[in-house]
Amino acid sequence: MASKRVSVKLLGDAKDAYLELENKIKEEKAKGIASSFNQTLYKSISNKIAILKTKYDYGDQINRQIFAKTKYVKEYGVTNLYRVDLAGYWRLMYTLKQPQREDPEVDILAIWLDVLDIVDHKTYNKIFGYKNRR
Repeated sequence: MASKRVSVKLLGDAKDAYLELENKIKEEKAKGIASSFNQTLYKSISNKIAILKTKYDYGDQINRQIFAKTKYVKEYGVTNLYRVDLAGYWRLMYTLKQPQREDPEVDILAIWLDVLDIVDHKTYNKIFGYKNRR
């Protein structure tokens, strides 16, 4: 059986966060800053996306009861949600979709992986209703 082709697409908040991070890094490089948390986070995101292209179920699956009332269901209609840990306790959330197939006899050779969000730990806790442990 052939391996599945994985297509990764950044959507909405994830795309905005990624582009904002790219702009911050360009500004830092223009100022001669060779190392920063922004650069570390960007590299972490890029590395995790590369992993997801070869192992689409790499992340931790989030229980449906936990994400059922989140913006991910409301805005994207997700039926599954995964989390990947990034540098500095940031999180990347994604969902898996399979393309619709016309012929039920044809094997699905592609997976769509939509990255929905890239958030810090505090925002992640807020989205999922977790309380700070202090």
